Amino acid sequence: MSKTIKKQIVLKMACVAFAFVSSVTYAQNAHSETTTQRDGLFIEFQVGGGIIGIEDSAGNQTFDKAQGTFVFPDLKFGHMLNDNLAITVSLPGNIYEFQDNDRHFGGFIPSLQYWANDRWWIHGGIGLAIDSPALYDIKDNENDDWNFGCAVMASTGYEIYKKNNFALNVQSKLVMGRAFLAGDAHRDAVSLNIGLGFSWF
Repeated sequence: MSKTIKKQIVLKMACVAFAFVSSVTYAQNAHSETTTQRDGLFIEFQVGGGIIGIEDSAGNQTFDKAQGTFVFPDLKFGHMLNDNLAITVSLPGNIYEFQDNDRHFGGFIPSLQYWANDRWWIHGGIGLAIDSPALYDIKDNENDDWNFGCAVMASTGYEIYKKNNFALNVQSKLVMGRAFLAGDAHRDAVSLNIGLGFSWF
């Protein structure tokens, strides 16, 4: 049941995202004011979906069975060092299913973001992996364990709409990480997401 619900959520989010991108792109073409002031602090959040593969050393779950995921939460905080380079802290996150429970695999990743031109940027970093229960599905003594490890992240995006201190981008993100579990076990995750990013500078 929860698999069906999650698939429906991902599909609905994808449809809404594509409809929104189409309307914004049309609005941008009709309106030529697209300058953005990138300076100082900025914040971004992303909505979207993708796929995630989970494998643990106990053999309960393997990469052979990738599953659809929706992005939650996915935040980025940054500070512009110059017109094209920013230092950021990213908090990527994906919901996945493990033994009939919903869990969250994400991270806390210091990173750098570089604008290769006025609209296209690349972004990457390495930091802390976090494997935890989904906040809405915490069950005492069953789905309440928090695990930590290391993760790497790489992403790229293209700003499809810009005005004043706001930018809307289409982006993709790859996150790979390992969280260490009790009893010398570990859990590995690889996720690939596509979504919309909303940035305020």
